[in-house]
Amino acid sequence: MELLFPLLILALLVPMFLGIRRQKKEMAKTAELQDSLSVGDRVMTTAGLYGTVAGLGETTVDLEIAPGVVSTWSRMVIRELVAEDVDDIDTDADDDVVTSADDVTTTLEETPEQTQRRLDKE
Repeated sequence: MELLFPLLILALLVPMFLGIRRQKKEMAKTAELQDSLSVGDRVMTTAGLYGTVAGLGETTVDLEIAPGVVSTWSRMVIRELVAEDVDDIDTDADDDVVTSADDVTTTLEETPEQTQRRLDKE
């Protein structure tokens, strides 16, 4: 009976301790992601908004959410980097398709430098 109280305390503290450790690891991982952002990265915010990083500030990030539409967000809202699927690329748009010398149609992917150059023109 006298061992019941210490066992009860131990049973409550161990899961709490493990939960705090897991939460700290996730926070560190998210902070590392937010610090490693670069222009041209495709990201998703905590609100579920997908965009391309167009500019970076000390505590803010400019996201291009549509062609020519750039909005400023806090870095803290960036949830994850998104890998661009080949299915998501619109091959019917004239801007995305180039015909090479061999008459082979290929899709261009924009580099971070090209993104920055395009945004600076607008």
